Amino acid sequence: MTAATPSPASPAPAHPGLWEALLGGSRNGSLHAWEGDRYTRTNWTQVAAEAHGMAATLRAAGVRPGARVAAVLDNTPHAVRGLLAVWIAGGTFASLPLPSRGVTPEEYGRQLDVLLDRLDPEVLLLDDQLLPMVPPEVAARLPVLTWASLPGDGRVEPSPPGMDDIAFVQYSSGSTSVPKGCALTPRAIAQHLGMMLDMCGCEVGKDTISCWLPLSHDMGVFGCLVMSWAWDFDLVLSTPERFAMAPRSWFRDMAEFQATMTAGTSTALHLAARGQSRTNPLPKPLALRNLVLGAERVDWETIVQATERFAPSGLRPEALMPAYGMAEATLAITATPWDERPRMRTFDSDALLHGTVVEVEPDAPRAVPLVSNGPALPGVEVTTELPDGDDGMPEIHISSPSLAECYYRDPQRTAERFHDGRLRTGDLGFLHEGELYIAGRADDLISVGGRKIYTSEIESALDGLSALRRGCSVLVDLATPGRSELVLLMEPRRRTLDWRAVADEAAALTRGKAGVAVTECRFLEHGAVPRTPSGKVQRNRCRALLSEDRLKTIASVRLG
Repeated sequence: MTAATPSPASPAPAHPGLWEALLGGSRNGSLHAWEGDRYTRTNWTQVAAEAHGMAATLRAAGVRPGARVAAVLDNTPHAVRGLLAVWIAGGTFASLPLPSRGVTPEEYGRQLDVLLDRLDPEVLLLDDQLLPMVPPEVAARLPVLTWASLPGDGRVEPSPPGMDDIAFVQYSSGSTSVPKGCALTPRAIAQHLGMMLDMCGCEVGKDTISCWLPLSHDMGVFGCLVMSWAWDFDLVLSTPERFAMAPRSWFRDMAEFQATMTAGTSTALHLAARGQSRTNPLPKPLALRNLVLGAERVDWETIVQATERFAPSGLRPEALMPAYGMAEATLAITATPWDERPRMRTFDSDALLHGTVVEVEPDAPRAVPLVSNGPALPGVEVTTELPDGDDGMPEIHISSPSLAECYYRDPQRTAERFHDGRLRTGDLGFLHEGELYIAGRADDLISVGGRKIYTSEIESALDGLSALRRGCSVLVDLATPGRSELVLLMEPRRRTLDWRAVADEAAALTRGKAGVAVTECRFLEHGAVPRTPSGKVQRNRCRALLSEDRLKTIASVRLG
C-alpha cells in the first residue's frame, strides 16, 4: 500500500525576521513564569536585555560564533533567557534530554558522556539540581555552568547563526533508542513558525500561550516558547513538576490568564479532565481556541471526557486539535484544522495488519478506533510506503520546508532515515480521505508466532479496565531460552486486588484483540513504568529492566 496526500498547498510564509524578533526591538508580550509558588511577569523586551548580559558571560566562557553549547533546558526563567543568550553569542544550542523517569543518576551520567563526546561543546549548561549527575570525567574536560550563574551586566554584539547554519540541535528523549540530535537551521525554524501561525489561526501580538511541557521537548520549546517570542505572544510558563502534582493547574492557569492556545498529550488531557469536577466549573470561562494534542496516539475517549468535563467552563469541541509531529520536522507535520472538530473512525484491525484500510462499525469484532491527525500542513507532503515484499502497515514518509538537515554527527542513522529531502519517520500509519491516522511506531509492532501485533491497540484497550491506571499498561516481548514470551506490565489503581482475576481479565482482552496468549502479568508500583520527560513510554527500557528483574513489582501472575 502506497499513498500520498494531494499536492501540498504553498507553504505558509516564514517568519519575516526571526533574529530581529528574538534579539531586539520593543515588544508588547510578556513571560509569566512559575517561580516557587506563584507567577512572575517580565516583558519580552526585558527578557532580551537580560539575555544580552548572559551572552557576555557565555562569551567569557569561550562561546563564540559557531561554538556548540550543550544544555539541559528546564522551565526556569534563567533557562528561558539562557537559550536566547546562546543565540546572541552566536552559539549552536544543543538541547539534551532531561533524565527519564526511572533512570538512575549513573545511567543518565553515561548518556550525557556519550552525547557530549559526540557534540564536543564549549560548555555544558544545566540546573543546579542536575550537577550531581554530571560524571567527574565530563566536568574535567569542559566548563559546567548552571543557568543561575549566567546573569551579568556585560554586553556583546549580537552574532546569531546564519540562516543556513545549524542553530539548534534537538535531541530526542530516547523513547525507542539512543537519543538522536535533529539539526535545525534558522531558516527551517522561521518557516515552521509561519506554519504554526497559520495552523492555529493566531494573530501576531494578540495571543496567549499556556505551557507546562518541558522546554527540553520540541512541543515545549518550539510550540510554546519560541512561538511566543517570535510572534510577540504572552507566555504562561508552568513546569512539568507542578502539572504532575496538580494536573488541574493546567486548565486553571488557562482560565486565569485567558490563554488562547496550549499543547499537551492525550494522557495529560485525561489527567486534567479526571481532576475536574462536573459541577464545579473553572473560576473564569475558558478563552481557548487551540489545544494541540500530540507526542502520542490520541485517545478518543479522552477527547469525549475532556469535552464533557470542561464544557461548563466554555471548552468548545473545535478547540481540541489532534496533530502529528516530530523533532525531525521542527515540530508539526499534520493537524486538524483549527476551526473543525476532531474526527474518529473505526477500522478493521486485521485488514490494517495486511495493509488494507476498511472502515467498520464500532461494534464490529475487530474494530479499532483511531483519531484523525488531520491533513498535512501547507508545504508538507506525507506519503505512506511499504518495504518491497511486505504486506503490513506502511511507514510514514514526509517532506517539509522545516525538515532537519540531518542527525547531528550521526552519519549512519542520517543515511537510514534522510533521503533526498525526505524523512522515513519510523511511524506506522495510513492516509484516509486525505487525513493521517497513526497506528504506532515500527518499534511497537511485534511478531508472535508469525502474527503481527500492534502493542498500542492492546494497551489502549487495557485502559478500559477499571483496576488499572490509564495509560500505564505496556506489552513487551521478552526473549527467553527456547521461546519468546509476552509480558504485560501494568500499574494498578490499588495495591490490594485479586491479582489473578485482573491478570485473567487482561489476558482475555489481549487474546480477544490480537489472538495471542500472554505469558505473565506484572503489576508495578505507581510510576514504575519508564517514561520520557514528556510522558512517552520507553518500551525498550521496559524490556531491558524486565529482563534484568529491576522493575518495582507489587505482584506477578504467570499464565498458561
